[in-house]
Amino acid sequence: MSFVAPFLDPQIAEIAPGFRALSISVKASLIEHPQVSTDALKKACDSLGAETPAWAQSHLAAWANTFRLFGAKPQRTPCSAEALRKRVLRDGSLPNIDPIVDLYNAISIKYAIPVGGENFDAYIGVPRLTIADGTELFDTTKDGDAANESPEKGEVIWRDEQGVTCRRWNWRQGTRTRLYSNAKRMWFILESLPEMPMDALRAAGDELSRGLQQMMPDAKIESQLIELY
Repeated sequence: MSFVAPFLDPQIAEIAPGFRALSISVKASLIEHPQVSTDALKKACDSLGAETPAWAQSHLAAWANTFRLFGAKPQRTPCSAEALRKRVLRDGSLPNIDPIVDLYNAISIKYAIPVGGENFDAYIGVPRLTIADGTELFDTTKDGDAANESPEKGEVIWRDEQGVTCRRWNWRQGTRTRLYSNAKRMWFILESLPEMPMDALRAAGDELSRGLQQMMPDAKIESQLIELY
């Protein structure tokens, strides 16, 4: 299994100094215990508020400030972790989508951290966190139909050689690389700012890896810290 080592554009340091992430690569196997993710998601939703880490609000506030620095409006387009937590606080739970998606959503809710899950076989080249020039294509859906749009110039995006895979850093994922349980190679990125303690970032990665291993006993999993220099 080849480890996924994403490229971080040095310009990102001007927007988010101290940004670091865990890159987790998975060679998937048959999901034998899907209940692991169902239980994890329910527990994360049920405990939100009662067991929220002391640093969680400052971490989400830091993400909101970071979004403003590249022109996004976090009230309308918040980071993925804040969006999930707001839905849970409003509705009391999240619907089950897919065992893999449910698991990484549970980690995102519990640790107040944006977590991306990608079908790595759909990638063309290496994932890159960079600044959009505004001409890139992003595949999405509008009114239920496939559509293409472009990010705004100066927007932080994840992309590969073909186009944008996630807009506004971690706000909305494209359709081409979207992850489901039938993927053979999976890639997860857990993104943190300095307001989240390093031991909490590692704990989130360990819990995600442990849950994946419990669901897919024969899976091969590697994790590595990625930092800006």
